[in-house]
Amino acid sequence: MRAVLAAPPPTLLVIAKEPVPGRVKTRLTPACTPVQAAALAEAALVDTLAALSAVPAGRRLLVLDGTPGRWLPPGWEVVPQVPGGLDVRLAAAFAEAGPDAPALLVGMDTPQLTAAALAEPLSPAQRAGTDAWYGPAADGGFWALGLARPDAALARRLLVGVEMSTARTGAELLARLAAEGLVVRGLGELTDVDTVEDARLVAGQAPGGRFAARWTQVAASQATTSQATAPQATTPQAAAATAGPATAVRR
Repeated sequence: MRAVLAAPPPTLLVIAKEPVPGRVKTRLTPACTPVQAAALAEAALVDTLAALSAVPAGRRLLVLDGTPGRWLPPGWEVVPQVPGGLDVRLAAAFAEAGPDAPALLVGMDTPQLTAAALAEPLSPAQRAGTDAWYGPAADGGFWALGLARPDAALARRLLVGVEMSTARTGAELLARLAAEGLVVRGLGELTDVDTVEDARLVAGQAPGGRFAARWTQVAASQATTSQATAPQATTPQAAAATAGPATAVRR
């Protein structure tokens, strides 16, 4: 019991891009405009930061590519991402956490994430004997990675060189976790928002969030645009009127 009470609260990290049109959620276009895609990205980030703000933590770090905006809630430290591929940037994020408390990192693509999904597995009573946490994504990637004893060298061994954004990404990371001899606790599977179909699905899973509200606006705008550009149906009577009076043909 004394060890549980003395366990340090975790460090929570979110790795994200500033939601600028043309730089985020590009796979949502052309179904969405760049401005709509950026608005959806901002809403997803807002929901993610809100969820993690409700999880007990010692520190909360936003590892950001860009500049924070009004969407940043209080209580978050902002650190810049390092140059390099996503594998390098993810590994470097753990170096910001420090070695004295567990650290868990998520991205900005899962706005349906709830505080309860992380609070229980990260609680002192539940994390005893766990070396790492792993959250699988439905597309074969991963949405969360946590280390009970964050170490920059360990993070590099786990992440650098893993090919990101493929159906094998998660399996390769799990293999590396196993090769390090780490005891891994699995978190629930979530869908990353990469496509319009993903956005529709995730909005339905978390209907009360900012992302769902923004998706409703985007979908309504798309429906209005579609109706405005659709060819108008023409009745035979209207076609005859448009053609003008018939002309007799002399034989």
